Amino acid sequence: MSSIPEFSEQDAKWMAKAIALAKKGRFSTTPNPCVGCVIVNDNNIVLGEGCHIKAGTEHAEVHALSQAGDHAASATAYVTLEPCAHFGKTPPCALALIDAGIKRVVIAALDINPLVAGKGVQMLRDAGIEVAQGLMATTAMELNLGFNTRMSTGRPYVVLKMAASLDGKTALQNGISQWITSPQARKDVQLERAKACAILSGSGTVLADNPKLNVRPDELPEYAASAFLCRERQPLRIIIDGKNQLHNNLRIVSDGQASLVYNLKENKTLKGDNVAQVSQTSSSSTHVDLAAMLDDLGQRQINLVWVEAGSKLAGALIENQLVDECVLYLAPKFLGGGARELLSTQVNENLEQAVAGQITSLTQVGSDIKIVCRLPKAVG
Repeated sequence: MSSIPEFSEQDAKWMAKAIALAKKGRFSTTPNPCVGCVIVNDNNIVLGEGCHIKAGTEHAEVHALSQAGDHAASATAYVTLEPCAHFGKTPPCALALIDAGIKRVVIAALDINPLVAGKGVQMLRDAGIEVAQGLMATTAMELNLGFNTRMSTGRPYVVLKMAASLDGKTALQNGISQWITSPQARKDVQLERAKACAILSGSGTVLADNPKLNVRPDELPEYAASAFLCRERQPLRIIIDGKNQLHNNLRIVSDGQASLVYNLKENKTLKGDNVAQVSQTSSSSTHVDLAAMLDDLGQRQINLVWVEAGSKLAGALIENQLVDECVLYLAPKFLGGGARELLSTQVNENLEQAVAGQITSLTQVGSDIKIVCRLPKAVG
């Protein structure tokens, strides 16, 4: 039975710095994970640091090694994720650490990507490098929930955004809903969108609101805007349109940004090179198969899906246990009788049928409360 490595206060200090560096990639690394690296000598002097910015460009370890230069020999590297051991768009980072003469590597989390999955650690150890793993592993894993979910399940991490009044309503009976939440909450939604690989909605919402479903960099904090612009593309827009109601006058069709439509048969009236369709022609259902859609999105290397949908689609995702996390913005308002419900679901007969989650965050955003809740997922 292997013993847990002992880590010093200095180890914790430098790994915390590496994690802070990794967070810089939250808005730009998709479909790759966020990774940070710090290289330190025996006198606890930082020789180099870096983070992964964009898929296809240098990884965190390479940026840090480039700064350290020849001084990297006999130094310690602190990395938030196991260094890769395979040739992809860039050479293996494990090999770069070996060639630089690094003597010790401290890793927060192992990479569950089958192409790595311990191979990076083994490559380092085979080269005689001391490797210690597990320092701040949980924090490092949280940085890459989408990537890790796709690697372990084949599906993206699904975040359902909802906004409601204190009496659980989303709009007045006549449909008026702008704006229930505060300007600060709406800016926070932009920040959450910027982390996503894709933004999902239903045709009903698109027809009613004609939204762009994109990220507006001018509404992001400066640090997020500059990072998001490095990505050089908007999140993929995904629309579920089982009845082929979408038309060419909608923004998501005409603005030139990429959209992906899931339907039961091809909508031959939709035009535009930016719009792709996935038609589930073999489905015997009258509704788009949401689980099959997520499987397909996983194949397309989508790590995190941000959902902004109406009550029916939101309810279907919840009922089918396809949501990993809910983000609810709760406004200090009461919309009163006849107002529209947050979710449209089947009627439960007892409390045991209720979907129970775990609140992981509770913060005030403007005049609203932002609640983050993790939900159980369906097995299989």
